[in-house]
Amino acid sequence: MDRTQEIALAKMRKSVEKLGSSTESYGEKTLMRFLIARSMNPEKAAKMFCQWKKWRAEMVPLGYIIDSEVADESAAEKVYLQGLSKNEYPVAIIKLNKHFASKDQVQFKKFVVHALDKTIASSFNGREIGNEKLIAILDLQNISYSNVDTLGLITGFQFLQAYYPERLATCYILHMPQFFVTVWRFICRFLDKATQRKMRIVMSEEQKQEFIREVGEDVLPEEYGGRAKLVLLQDVAVNY
Repeated sequence: MDRTQEIALAKMRKSVEKLGSSTESYGEKTLMRFLIARSMNPEKAAKMFCQWKKWRAEMVPLGYIIDSEVADESAAEKVYLQGLSKNEYPVAIIKLNKHFASKDQVQFKKFVVHALDKTIASSFNGREIGNEKLIAILDLQNISYSNVDTLGLITGFQFLQAYYPERLATCYILHMPQFFVTVWRFICRFLDKATQRKMRIVMSEEQKQEFIREVGEDVLPEEYGGRAKLVLLQDVAVNY
């Protein structure tokens, strides 16, 4: 950590205290994620951090969401957790053709948090460092209009931006049908520039080969050009 980062970090800690909160239980790498997300502005990072702490206390009072709270969403078998990429980022696959807009928005939001927390937790053994990232693969193959949940997708990305700053390494989007292009352009209005830069739409054969190289054949399922088998999110055991 250079001197500029150290000064920004110290200012952020003081700003958090002024807002009536504390950074006592959080390491430098966790706090740096908030600083980076707010362009190294200590006051804005402090505000974001305090909002995140308040949100976690309300949404995840136990520190994690138990399986029974998201049983209906899990039953759709739409999220898979594949292990670590070449850069040691956990790889999560979302099959959108198995998703339908939820009638229970509270459970859906909890499922988003459950999936993100479990994906991050799968990347470390023992104690979290604080700067862990993840790779998301959004597979749009064989989707119909009934699978297009614009609000759900916006909610997922907004949760990432607001409450999981600097957790997303890359989001690969596969098999995008022509009718979804307009939907995607609308969703992008709700993504900040930093998040948009992490989106990779895989279309050409060259892009597909690059995607396979970057993620790694050992964790990618066979249907995506790898050698692994699909592993359901609920079949993966983690220590929070």
